[in-house]
Amino acid sequence: MENKMDQEILLAQPRGFCAGVDRAIEIVERALAQFGAPVYVRHEIVHNAYVVDDLRKKGAVFVEDLSDVPTGQHLVFSAHGVSKSVKAEAELRGLKVFDATCPLVTKVHVEVSKMREEGREIIMIGHDGHPEVEGTMGQSEAGMYLVETVEDVENLQVTSPDALAYVSQTTLSVDDTIEIIAALKARFPKIAEPKKGDICYATTNRQHAVKFMATQADVVIVVGSPSSSNSTRLREVAEKKGCVAYMVDNASEINPAWVKDSQRIGVTAGASAPEILVQEVVAKLKLLGAKNVRELEGVEEHVTFPLPKGLPPRTTSN
Repeated sequence: MENKMDQEILLAQPRGFCAGVDRAIEIVERALAQFGAPVYVRHEIVHNAYVVDDLRKKGAVFVEDLSDVPTGQHLVFSAHGVSKSVKAEAELRGLKVFDATCPLVTKVHVEVSKMREEGREIIMIGHDGHPEVEGTMGQSEAGMYLVETVEDVENLQVTSPDALAYVSQTTLSVDDTIEIIAALKARFPKIAEPKKGDICYATTNRQHAVKFMATQADVVIVVGSPSSSNSTRLREVAEKKGCVAYMVDNASEINPAWVKDSQRIGVTAGASAPEILVQEVVAKLKLLGAKNVRELEGVEEHVTFPLPKGLPPRTTSN
């Protein structure tokens, strides 16, 4: 057992909010500031309980069904994107929409439309039931297939094997997706691929950072909500590197036994988890005996996305 005096916290770089999450939260906050409460949001704006609770306190109302939104009210689509039918329903109901879909998800939607126009059927790599998958699959009324595993690829039955393309959910495991893409290309040699990979820069960067951290840590703690796909992938990536890993919504969920005999504790956060939760985890680990905090080297992100029209412009303080 290591001496507690030597116990160290390693912070992954990058971690936490990505540009798409920053933008989505800002859209809700600016809509509330400009139009007042309530502002309705279809689905959780991002998959983090702290963020959703904070916006709810400010006047955001989260709904799953547009029938719960009164006619003429302001509505924000979540960062995960929505199907064409949801957009059509919102227009039919006269809702004033601000679309907080991450631009990198929108890119996948555009790819789907172009591929369908070319007469291709599309295989989507993603997790069944995830709102991003539902939104992307809903860009076409037909000709879409979903696969989650290499086994799904082997069992897939398509109509036009020589006219196929694939897209991916943006928050998948990079390594797992590479395996599935290889299986698709082996089974369907003529399958077309996106001009640029669909897994977003933030997902990729955070997974690389966790791999780097997991080789140095005895245990890894990922800050993220259970519904967060990208946070769950971070825990899995650490485990595949042979490191014990846990995911917590907040510091109160940390079990002291997890870190009792660890000299180095790695900490990271999913792209929808705010830094305040990371700092609360660090504070809790210090209470449990950690003495030092060291931020690891990693990619610095400077990506920003513009806000939709109809909201106040950003100020220099942002």
